[in-house]
Amino acid sequence: MKRLLLTVLALLAFRATVAAEPLPRDLEGVGVDEQLGSTIDLTIPFVDETGRAVTLADYVRGDVPVLLTLNYFGCPLLCGLQLNALNDALKELEWAPGQNFRVVTVSFDPDEGPTLASQKRASHLEELGRGDVDWHFLTGTAESIAALTSAVGYTYRYIETQDEFAHPAAMMLVSPTGVLTRYLYGLTYTARDLRLALVEAGEGRVGTAVDHFVLSCYVYDASAGSYVRDAMLFMRLGGAVTVVALGLFLFTLWRREARSQPTPDPV
Repeated sequence: MKRLLLTVLALLAFRATVAAEPLPRDLEGVGVDEQLGSTIDLTIPFVDETGRAVTLADYVRGDVPVLLTLNYFGCPLLCGLQLNALNDALKELEWAPGQNFRVVTVSFDPDEGPTLASQKRASHLEELGRGDVDWHFLTGTAESIAALTSAVGYTYRYIETQDEFAHPAAMMLVSPTGVLTRYLYGLTYTARDLRLALVEAGEGRVGTAVDHFVLSCYVYDASAGSYVRDAMLFMRLGGAVTVVALGLFLFTLWRREARSQPTPDPV
């Protein structure tokens, strides 16, 4: 029960608005300080699930956006719930990783290595059921992990008495050029939100014309943790439709009035 309470509290710690009562000492400094619009250093080195030395530039290559998750593979609860929720959303998404986007999961535990990363990747790809898709699991040194988590504003804390990490559940959308464009939070994600976030992060290179039109009708509501309809846009569209309809009505009346007038006799 204590472990469950710790992870649930850690999930809530990212909220910008905190309660008046102080957080438990174990959760101090745990959260997300969004760095929207900043560019990640793509030269940060990591090791992939095969043991190959890589950098973030191997995944953020200028072609498609990247969905970045920060977890640790030995997490007893929260990370598994988050990645399972991502898996559920990916199953409903028309695109698979490798089609218009990539997924990169980075462990923030420097004691974890490629063997565990490979096992986690195999497990999640089997659950996804789409074959060997473009979803990679990376591990790295404490220095590399600190550089990445600092760049994206992700903070966590090691709880020595529990031998666990307190951390938030957050995913980052990274543009093809390495710019942070959106943060998604929680333990439930929808295929619609993923698609809109990927279209937004794609810098015009991802999605159909319909996707871009739909995105223009939605805004991201941080309090709701989801994309919602842009009320002001719909009000403006409604106003425009009303003006056009009124204009057509007046034009029709004018035409009827003109036709009802007698034709003057020729001189």
